[in-house]
Amino acid sequence: MVPAYNEEDGIGGVVERLSKLALGREIEILVVEDGSTDRTRAVLHELLERYPKLAVIEHVKNRGYGAALKTGFAEAANEVVVITDADGTYPEDRIAELLDRIDDGAEMVVGARRGANVHIPLVRRPAKAFLGLLASHLAEAPIPDLNSGLRAFRRALVLKYRAILPDGFSFTTTITLAALTNHHRVDYVDIDYAPRSGRSKIKPIRDTLRFLSLIVRTVLYFNPLRVFYPIALFVGVLFLGSLCYDLFWERPANLGDKTVLMFVALVQVLTVGLLADLIEKKSRL
Repeated sequence: MVPAYNEEDGIGGVVERLSKLALGREIEILVVEDGSTDRTRAVLHELLERYPKLAVIEHVKNRGYGAALKTGFAEAANEVVVITDADGTYPEDRIAELLDRIDDGAEMVVGARRGANVHIPLVRRPAKAFLGLLASHLAEAPIPDLNSGLRAFRRALVLKYRAILPDGFSFTTTITLAALTNHHRVDYVDIDYAPRSGRSKIKPIRDTLRFLSLIVRTVLYFNPLRVFYPIALFVGVLFLGSLCYDLFWERPANLGDKTVLMFVALVQVLTVGLLADLIEKKSRL
């Protein structure tokens, strides 16, 4: 499946390469045209005449990367779905390896962009590395690539979490965290990443802040103590430091207002965290 928005330069090559894959199974090339304002739709209509395995779903207006994927998963004919981007950055010839891992029992297989030839703009690398480390810590699992757009899924996995999956670029981030925090098997295959054709739609500062917020929200949804315990530890250290100052350095020794406030804050953080964890556990029953 290929979500496509204003990708007139890249979509033709992607469809051509996908159509030539020999995967040893019945395949459908499903493109979700997400309300493009360039010639993407016209190019796809031309491709329909040349490639009988190609199917196109059209959104009347642009709804977002995640919305396009959700439309595709709802309409997909097969129980295993592979997604890739329409800009020609991902190596379609590695799809067979992803499917082999699915056949071996994985529920999602991610093409991790850490091969020999990876062209990620330098301006995006620090934020990408930071978000990856934070997500790995909160999910309690290594995440080599948090938001790769080349991956294979069991369709049931996506449909299970459809209600919390966003309509924007953070679709892949959310499904990765949802799968890992709920102990689904997620495998990774190292891949290359080519320079894209056309203009990137990522806004580095805005989207980094959105991804950061999304990571915290998603982990709060599935594993709240992983967020609240570090906060409680931080507040607890401040409380102990303030308490020691009041008892050993202040003359005469006096329990100050700030120490009491720190203690109250610590109790509140732990209480909210435990309540959130109880609610999350109860929701699984």
